[in-house]
Amino acid sequence: MHPLRINKRSLNWGERTYVMGILNLTPDSFSGDGLFVPTFLTSEGEEPGLREARRFLAAGVDILDIGGESTRPGSQPVEAEEELRRVLPSLRAIAAEFPEALISIDTYKVAVAEEALKAGATIVNDVWSLRADPGLAGVVARYQAALVLMHNRSKPANVEVRERLGQAYLGAEYQDLLEDVKRELLESVAIARSAGIPDERIILDPGLGFGKKVEQNLELINRLDEIRALGFPVLLGPSRKSFIGYTLNLPPDQRLEGTAACAAIGIARGADIIRVHDVEPMLRVAHMTDAIVRDK
Repeated sequence: MHPLRINKRSLNWGERTYVMGILNLTPDSFSGDGLFVPTFLTSEGEEPGLREARRFLAAGVDILDIGGESTRPGSQPVEAEEELRRVLPSLRAIAAEFPEALISIDTYKVAVAEEALKAGATIVNDVWSLRADPGLAGVVARYQAALVLMHNRSKPANVEVRERLGQAYLGAEYQDLLEDVKRELLESVAIARSAGIPDERIILDPGLGFGKKVEQNLELINRLDEIRALGFPVLLGPSRKSFIGYTLNLPPDQRLEGTAACAAIGIARGADIIRVHDVEPMLRVAHMTDAIVRDK
């Protein structure tokens, strides 16, 4: 598997686990970590995303994932103009202060992706895997960005709400969970390839929590090596998600240990990137798990 060389950096898959830190520039994040404020400035006069990015990068985070639309179950979509209003000020500030940082824009909208790539992002994290707008692939190819393709069968009608635990998808119907997820990811890979995106710039994400029942999410983590066997690097995003809350009967702010367990097993099964909120403890989990499972 070829390394990803981007923005003067090289991600050498299999050498170690890379950590992606989540910067939610939204007012309605499911995990309660939304950084969006109407003025876009903290009381100290800073962009809130920039302040958090400094902390993440100082801790050792490899990739910053910036999003301006909540993807929690049942959330309402926002217009591209509003999404850009939320993300661009912080994104530009981060890119100016940290020009070699790897910045990912978490969006499925062509207009948002293009403006973010102009502003300094180098990765597009598409939670709809080019199914919301296949035209997104052309933008990624034109800017020679990397692309995360996430499996997603979410439907608003399949959302369940429980007090303390929040919202979760009841799950879509699968003939065979792993085979269906692999097939649909490869269909999205074909769209990306047809737009001119080379394989070495494609990353796969099994989409934990997106159209899967609790037990299906657990199975995907435990069989992640089957996704990795498709020949692409794999991103795993278990952080604070509702399947952890339903398993442990805990709200989002008490899911650190559950997230750590998912991350450790995921790394052991082949995850190349873990996408997390709690960056300092998850960096330690990644380093310790790497010490056990990676060949040195």
